Amino acid sequence: MKMTGKVWLVGAGPGDVGLFTIKGEQVLKQAEVVVYDSLVGDGVLALVPKSARLINVGKRAGHHTMKQEMINQVLLDEAKKGFRVVRLKGGDPFLFGRGGEELELLSENDIPYEVVPGVTSSIAVPAYNGIPVTHRDYCSSVHIITGHKKAGQEYNIDFEALVRTGGTLVFLMGVTALSDICSNLMKAGMNPDMPAAILQQGTTAGQKRIVATVSTLKEEVEKQGIETPAIIVVGGVCEVADKFAWYEKLPLFGCKVLVTRPKELISVMAKKLRTYGAEVLELPSIGVKAVEDKKRIHECLEKLESYQWIAFTSPSGVRIFFELLMEKGKDIRALGKVKLAAIGQGTKKALAEYGLYPDLMPQIYDGEALGRKMAQECEENARILIPRAAIGNKEILQELGKRKDLMVDDVATYDTYYESQELIDEVGEFEKGSIDYAVFTSASTVKGFVNAVPGLDYTKVKAACIGKQTQAAAAAYGMETYVAKEASIDSLVELVIQLRKL
Repeated sequence: MKMTGKVWLVGAGPGDVGLFTIKGEQVLKQAEVVVYDSLVGDGVLALVPKSARLINVGKRAGHHTMKQEMINQVLLDEAKKGFRVVRLKGGDPFLFGRGGEELELLSENDIPYEVVPGVTSSIAVPAYNGIPVTHRDYCSSVHIITGHKKAGQEYNIDFEALVRTGGTLVFLMGVTALSDICSNLMKAGMNPDMPAAILQQGTTAGQKRIVATVSTLKEEVEKQGIETPAIIVVGGVCEVADKFAWYEKLPLFGCKVLVTRPKELISVMAKKLRTYGAEVLELPSIGVKAVEDKKRIHECLEKLESYQWIAFTSPSGVRIFFELLMEKGKDIRALGKVKLAAIGQGTKKALAEYGLYPDLMPQIYDGEALGRKMAQECEENARILIPRAAIGNKEILQELGKRKDLMVDDVATYDTYYESQELIDEVGEFEKGSIDYAVFTSASTVKGFVNAVPGLDYTKVKAACIGKQTQAAAAAYGMETYVAKEASIDSLVELVIQLRKL
């Protein structure tokens, strides 16, 4: 009989996946069932394990997929079945997140639970807009108020008390009631010229700020437009927004980028893009795994001393080669005097993790250049092992084949498979122009992406490609393609920055 499960209420933060807590991510990785909100950022949703069962409960202002009572019951029912249940909530679970209500039913039924606090939008979103919610030149307190009220009812808020505090006021879920909030504050005695701001989709590529006064904010919103989710900030601190703004000054601010490559290789690319201000959606379109039939590679591993060179054409090829080597009970000592060739910087870095350094690497990071350089430098009658993907391209073999004395064992060590996910509507994101660029690091990631988004009009995709072969694969589907100057992660990131400047 399965034991009683457990529930974790996890705050997902305001949108930027970098603001998701370390503990939150650790808990999410162990989830068997994930009950999630519409306000959870795409970057956090991309971290949900593929093995987890998903339950979407909606919960955006005015649009609830599931009533709160039903959500409470779902958490109870899934825990009773013995599952590890993560209730993933935008922001913080206990700040207008109704987390307390969800715990009541669990507590009554002796279901174990934990709460993982999240970074709240009431603090983070102003910070990303250059607004410190407290500043000793302006105020000594901050007050967080729900701006939501039922239709036709008056606010159950003491606006006069709020005005008397002289503190910064942050209204969550109050966009539709902006006019009522501002008018009530002025009726309560607030100076009509008090600075006020509305902050749209803070910490994401959709971030937008409108700064005005309590008396003019509604008018400015009607002129400039605003989308939800957004928060309202009232107080003198709004004056410094333009002076202290920092996020919008990053070169990729407002840019949403889809990164498609094997999951274990995503982090470096994503980290670099985020450093420059991009919102990065990490959606692996391909995965890699060791080949099922390992007979040939095992034969090669038994005679490593017969090779003068081993040529690695990808970081995945490095990783899986050494995994297979360890399966045979061997380590790097088995390489002996074998020289190593690497196709580029990523592969070089993968070798460095095993304490190895390539003896040869081409200036241009592709198979053709690697094969040409090896053909130039390999000693006479050299024997070469190329452990790589089963669907590896032929360019390296064609270049090596120009040397008739070379003996080449081209051995498949891993297969590439396509991945897809159901949490994020990639087709819809591209159709409405929310994703600015898709970044591709190989032709296989292009094919994996196409497999993951059936029905997409590919002419809507701006593809940043690492090399000419990748560009050709993307162009074949009608994508608008751009290619990096060099086949490297840094050059690819620089390409995205340059495209953003156009």
